[in-house]
Amino acid sequence: MSGPFEGVRVVDITTMLSGPWATTILGDQGADVIKVEVPGKGDHVRSLGNRRGGMSSMFLNINRNKRSITIDLKKPEGRDLLLEIAKTADVFIQNFRPGVVERLGVGFEDVKTVKPDIVYLSLSGFGEKGPWVHKPVYDPVIQAISGLTTIQAGSDEERPRLVRTVLPDKFSAMAAAQAMGAALFRRERTGEGQHVRLSMLDAILSFLWASDFGAQTYPQAEVSNQAAASFIDLIYRTKDGFMTVAVMSDREWRGLCEALDRKEWLEDERFASPAARDAHVNERLEMTQEVLRERTTDEWMDILEKCGVPCSPALSRRDVADHPQVVASEILFESDHPTAGRIRQTRNAARFEGSPATNRSGAPQLGEHCADILLEVGLAEDRIRELHAQGVIGGEQDITLNAVSVAAE
Repeated sequence: MSGPFEGVRVVDITTMLSGPWATTILGDQGADVIKVEVPGKGDHVRSLGNRRGGMSSMFLNINRNKRSITIDLKKPEGRDLLLEIAKTADVFIQNFRPGVVERLGVGFEDVKTVKPDIVYLSLSGFGEKGPWVHKPVYDPVIQAISGLTTIQAGSDEERPRLVRTVLPDKFSAMAAAQAMGAALFRRERTGEGQHVRLSMLDAILSFLWASDFGAQTYPQAEVSNQAAASFIDLIYRTKDGFMTVAVMSDREWRGLCEALDRKEWLEDERFASPAARDAHVNERLEMTQEVLRERTTDEWMDILEKCGVPCSPALSRRDVADHPQVVASEILFESDHPTAGRIRQTRNAARFEGSPATNRSGAPQLGEHCADILLEVGLAEDRIRELHAQGVIGGEQDITLNAVSVAAE
């Protein structure tokens, strides 16, 4: 077996990060993902930097376990061809701006006509209604409108700051993957497909609300500017680097006081309870910082762990892969890509004992599987050649014609 979604076919016409990573999660878990791209151009992520063998690292990381076909959806023959492929699919996912797929003739109703039980997911920036529906969207826009940049700043009074990773994009991908799985589960129970709609704004607000919008949880309450939890984050400088130390419970606070040899802090009324420690968070963290400067990170790790205090070195990216816990988790694996060579990636995070996720293939070359896919859905070889000649499908690297020739032998 190759994962819990073995036997599920996904037609993916998304680009950039959130949609492609969502379908890679399903691909890792066994689904047959058909990536539909623009002939001669492909997904924009293909053109990004950090390249080897003509492949960008980001494209490699979020498009493995897929097959690529290039179709010009602006041509009626291209639309018809995509609908022919959709007849064989279980899931169809798109992330065009609202209204575009309908104009192209591959919206939910169009696909449902040829595949009544399809699970169709539309991923957008802001959803389908409201004054911002047609605005162009990138991750920083969602960070700003969702309040994430202010949360990152630590206070409503401070200058908003971006999280230095594309968090809304990434969480939207995970939310989309979960939603597709949930819709497939319902289809198994009822036999019915459905249209699933997900916006990046909705995804990130649902992610943030549980812990970062406490003051907004009570609708009738008057809300002032959000005060900072602390103007000092939980990354401390040590004698030779940086580390984090985090304490929540009274037991952990006692352990910290013991580890730092500051038993007198236990008698300090400012720190006598979790609420008191929160009220005096800046003083507490400043005092902790002064002590941590006295020893190296490794020395503190040994002392703090013996006292039951949650802690970790703050690793640089180049050090993460070799950390003993990362090695033990086996989250990283290496494989050989046909053009990019030896690459290192993370496996699918969830481990399925009964149907393990696998890395069946690396990210595809543009249009690599045109002929294979079209032969599978029943097109004759002459028709494939005709579509190629008309520019409806791409012939990148002459892959299409070669594949047809091989199939005919």
